[in-house]
Amino acid sequence: MRTTIPMKERDVADLVNDMSKMGFQGGKLGQSLQIWERMLEEETTILLGLAGAMVPAGLSEFISYLINERMVDCLVSTGANLFHDLCEGLDIVHYKGSACVDDAYLNDCRIDRIYDVFVSEVELHKADLYISNFVRTLNSNIRYSSRELMHLLGRDMSESTILGAAYRSNVPIFVPALGDSSFGIGMVIAYREGHKVIVDPIKDVDEITQIVEKSQKTGVIYIGGGVPKNFIQQTEVIAELIGIYSGGHNYAIQYTTDSPQWGGLSGSTFEEAVSWGKVKKDASKVQVFSDATISVPLVIQALRASGAKRNCYPIFEWAEDGLDLKINKN
Repeated sequence: MRTTIPMKERDVADLVNDMSKMGFQGGKLGQSLQIWERMLEEETTILLGLAGAMVPAGLSEFISYLINERMVDCLVSTGANLFHDLCEGLDIVHYKGSACVDDAYLNDCRIDRIYDVFVSEVELHKADLYISNFVRTLNSNIRYSSRELMHLLGRDMSESTILGAAYRSNVPIFVPALGDSSFGIGMVIAYREGHKVIVDPIKDVDEITQIVEKSQKTGVIYIGGGVPKNFIQQTEVIAELIGIYSGGHNYAIQYTTDSPQWGGLSGSTFEEAVSWGKVKKDASKVQVFSDATISVPLVIQALRASGAKRNCYPIFEWAEDGLDLKINKN
């Protein structure tokens, strides 16, 4: 097959699909679309890992779309992404700024910078206090999972936000490093004032592992790497130790700028994951080494343009004795 793709009139779905014939990362991008579409056609639970600060960069509504259309079934995110998503839901806006700026002057103006994105520190503190006030409504005698907290937070958010979309679509969100974000800031304010709500990280691990254990097949999609990637990957190790092991994830996609040679998890290859039993030996897998703010919008827009629809998706019903997973077939 020739690597040359013809120049012609086409929509974004046709373009990204045709790119699968290319060499280098363009080819990987096209392959990731094809693998994602294959997951949608089968009885597969799709878990999305969202690292970094993709929401301030502008990807919030793209992720919300995936959730609303059930193109993903579970989200594991950094606290930063969900905090900034909460901000958007509270009309706290992120603005396009510049990376070439006097940061001391920004500090005087109380403007925080995320590379070339600006946001008001005064407004961010309002969101911190929103979280603190939210925590005061919770029962301090209950040990919550981060999934339970994110579900409750999503109740008052619109479906254009990630939190609101997940609440309405009953898609679980896990934030395993909750304290390493402004959620920790808001929660510790309430904690210092005597409202000591406990988020149990082991409850998080147990709940997401149940999702994997009770799924016929699983597919993973990582935007970046970090804690969300490892948190999802380790479910297969836990399942093996407990004795409910499927041999690893059936599908795996990653969009990352990290490289494998430094030994970090974010850049580690799926071939390496096979050695751990986290990804099946015969899994359909691809890693796109590209800035996610370039690759991810193209792929998600291509999914929409292609008219891809879910044949079936899991429905999660949570109870004190564990998870009941049912399949909704369209």
